[in-house]
Amino acid sequence: MVAAPALAQQEQSTAPFAYRQLEDPAKERAAMDLMETLRCLQCQGQSIADSDAPIAGSMRSLVRERIKAGESPEEIRAWLIERYGDYVSYAPQLTEVTWPLFAVPLVFLLIAVLLLRRRFTLRREVEERGAGDEGEEA
Repeated sequence: MVAAPALAQQEQSTAPFAYRQLEDPAKERAAMDLMETLRCLQCQGQSIADSDAPIAGSMRSLVRERIKAGESPEEIRAWLIERYGDYVSYAPQLTEVTWPLFAVPLVFLLIAVLLLRRRFTLRREVEERGAGDEGEEA
């Protein structure tokens, strides 16, 4: 009678592959590579491969089950993005919603290059004027 309450308190995972690896090493490697690029929806900055959150365990199990069934990592990623949104992926795809993520850094880089070019051009002009003034004094 005492053992029954103790067993009732053990956490039972509903995700069979949450902590169990696939038997095929190539498929397990593909699953791990994919899991490392998927964000845990509950944790801050952890992939589902690193997280201990229940939802991450469910997602790990889902990835392994689908890899085992023969789905490609790209198909699984697309399904997860469709289900959870772009946030689930550490590598967002270029879409009409995510294009600013790709464009804004390029715009900042272009602005920085233009500002540096202007600064060095002005510096060179000042140095040339200074050299010209010294030549007139001599």
